Amino acid sequence: MQRTDNDVTIRLADYRPTAFAASQVEMIFRLFADRTEVETTTTLERRAGTAPDEALRLSGDEIEPARVAVDGETLGPDRYAADENGLTISGLPTAGPFRLTIETVLRPEANTKLMGLYSSNGIWCTQCEAEGFRRITYFLDRPDVLATYRVRIEADRAVVPVLLSNGNLTETGDLGSGRHFAVWDDPFPKPSYLFALVAGDLDLLEDRFTTASGREVALGIYTEKGKAGGAAYAMDALKRSMRWDERRFGREYDLDVFNIVAISDFNMGAMENKGLNVFNHKYVLLDPETATDGDYQGVETVIAHEYFHNWTGNRITCRDWFQLCLKEGLTVYRDQEFSADERSAPVKRIASVRGLKAHQFPEDQGPLQHPVRPREYREISNFYTSTVYDKGAELVRMIETILGADQFRAGMDLYFERHDGEAATVEEFVRCFEEAGGADLSQFARWYNQAGTPVLEVKEAFDHDAGRLTLSFAQSLARGSAGTGTEPFHIPVRFGLVGPNGQDIEASPVSGAAIEGDVIHLRKAEETVVFGGLAEKPFISILRDFSAPVTLKDEQSAADRLALARLDPNPFNRWRALSDLVGQALVDATAAARRGEAAAMEPEVADALIASAGDISLDPAFRAQMLALPSEADIARLIGVDVDPVAIHAARNGVVEAVGQRAGRRFDDLHREFRSRADAYSPDAASAGRRALANALLEYRVAATGEAETVAAQYAEAGNMTDRLAALGILAHRLPEAAETSAALADFYARFEDDALVVDKWFAIQATIPREDALDGVRTLARHPKFRLANPNRARALVGAFASGNQISFNRADGAGYWFVAEMIHSLDGLNPQISARIATAFRSWRCFETNRRAQARAALEELAARPGLSTDLKDIVERSLA
Repeated sequence: MQRTDNDVTIRLADYRPTAFAASQVEMIFRLFADRTEVETTTTLERRAGTAPDEALRLSGDEIEPARVAVDGETLGPDRYAADENGLTISGLPTAGPFRLTIETVLRPEANTKLMGLYSSNGIWCTQCEAEGFRRITYFLDRPDVLATYRVRIEADRAVVPVLLSNGNLTETGDLGSGRHFAVWDDPFPKPSYLFALVAGDLDLLEDRFTTASGREVALGIYTEKGKAGGAAYAMDALKRSMRWDERRFGREYDLDVFNIVAISDFNMGAMENKGLNVFNHKYVLLDPETATDGDYQGVETVIAHEYFHNWTGNRITCRDWFQLCLKEGLTVYRDQEFSADERSAPVKRIASVRGLKAHQFPEDQGPLQHPVRPREYREISNFYTSTVYDKGAELVRMIETILGADQFRAGMDLYFERHDGEAATVEEFVRCFEEAGGADLSQFARWYNQAGTPVLEVKEAFDHDAGRLTLSFAQSLARGSAGTGTEPFHIPVRFGLVGPNGQDIEASPVSGAAIEGDVIHLRKAEETVVFGGLAEKPFISILRDFSAPVTLKDEQSAADRLALARLDPNPFNRWRALSDLVGQALVDATAAARRGEAAAMEPEVADALIASAGDISLDPAFRAQMLALPSEADIARLIGVDVDPVAIHAARNGVVEAVGQRAGRRFDDLHREFRSRADAYSPDAASAGRRALANALLEYRVAATGEAETVAAQYAEAGNMTDRLAALGILAHRLPEAAETSAALADFYARFEDDALVVDKWFAIQATIPREDALDGVRTLARHPKFRLANPNRARALVGAFASGNQISFNRADGAGYWFVAEMIHSLDGLNPQISARIATAFRSWRCFETNRRAQARAALEELAARPGLSTDLKDIVERSLA
């Protein structure tokens, strides 16, 4: 049965519990080469207050019932009716539990959407979040319907020797005729979106973990044949994550086994199914020859994130999809803290804020704006956004800033104790912190419900005679496309007053907004804080560690920012001071480029960048962050309106070239000091930081000299993928016409053509070459034998990378980039609506461009919107983008 999308809008205000409650689910999967037979028996009972004649409504998508039975009695067609969106069953028992059995027959090999049960490279795999379980069987497919699961899987042993599901393995055996079975029991009630099944001929990397209380847990990472050796780092990251969660949050693992499976065709990064995490193999498989330092860090983060979901998402899940931030934002906060402890806390915080500003801020400012907890949706898959994940994490971090570490931990402990085994809401989460911390967070809760990025203006005045510093704050929130409220937030502002010796000055607040320790609590639209007892005017270090996700506007002079870039004892704000100076320089350079003038940067700012590279008091990873200029998309966001991407590209290139020329031999000497030895690769944080700094320096030098020899030599001699790929990227993006570039691209493909993850990198580098004619190369690559649109990683590597990472060619003045991506999205929509919709979000900022580009983008979107048969996923994104 083909599902018909009805464009139904789901609203938070309409939430009601289901009329029936489920307590136990028993499933039998019989896997065959041409079909999968599924028998699902659910123990159900009417909830108190449900009318005795009310029918049971179950969700279904592209399935048909082969048999429906109640307590063993097969129902006739007069008792149930199937339609394109589900199944309605009438005449059910009025009191007490009953057992509903539904049989369905699936065709996993034909499931290109990769939702529900599908077959990929001979492996059966499920993906049920958010609404994939209804593609397996008819069910109350909602997060608030929790039940225990017992799953039996049957298959041909020779073809499918490995049979996995959630929970603990309780029984295995032979069925005769070469078939076998396995039974998995999950004792913890869970929603259907956490159900998982994986079956196939898989390799296994095994290990064990002993919990803090002494329980032994068997760990397994399953991969496609011959690839288990690449999972060693992922296994190490898993064990570190388990130990960290015990130490930091007191959370032990609770099953006898924890399994991970790496799949090549997977829509998401990974999925936290209870006891059986399923991963895109790019976040599991690693070795220095094929994986970069970024890949190692990504695996570490995603392994931790999915494991941490065991408590924040599985043991406690969300009541409805509007509460998605309750599991995702909270778990992102937890994985950020893990990475900060494992590596460099300042570098991790800078990277997190860079990501927030690159992805969430544009979301907040454009047509896809929505609050952290949305009020309504048409397709929930489109709300797995940076706002839910990254801004959601910032809200958790603000709660910790407001309460302090000890009371925040007490609130988390109360949350785990009170809501274990439940489907919770944002209100219940916040209430735990109010009770544990003795705080009123009702105003703070506006962060969950009001969309947009607040602007925080700060003005300073110093009275030398009185020794008083006055800081005046004004917060404002513009009403955006989401149409939510604009009332003042509770904004925690971490601050410091820095003296000329680089140390914080102790100053007493005389009057104004509430201050606790180093945090100013702003609650009104306008507030003032007065400090006394100051012998001289300090440097104002405001919003330390980015203590709230706001757009900060202050009156600091360039001289003060330069001083803070040298002196601020808070590493994040030391970086931000220089970043703000560089950002403004790039905006000014863009304006100059539009006037036909050469890009320039104030010598003092360039010298500060150069000095940061050689500052031995800073670790190399931090120095690399100081050298990393805002991206072209970041500059466009800073400009805001009437954006010309060609001028931005020219300005940024000109600034990099100017800084490299000014640095001269200093960057050459530093590069020689920090470049890798071919035999010395290690993925640890210190080694990765040295490589990051060396490769940043190399790019400046190549931009300054235009010489390909040094970078070509690094490509040829590299002993690891980090340095090889960095060299290839510099050649392709800085010297696309050089003979060394074409030779390196050809060599890279020849070396790694059989490794899908590395070939993805090869596609992405070429898709992001910053030239207007890069589109011609992308069109050619779309016809390459290795390009398969149905593979999510390959689609993202070429089409997604081009749309989101090539500001010049995607935003061509003639609109060709827009039309190409729109056509590719449409083709992809028939195969995989989730991926097509995600790539379509690249259009979210089209209104910021100059008139001609705006018209071209709108025309491409309107033509796409008018095409018949668009999925709800894609239609939702396109129509909201045009609204």
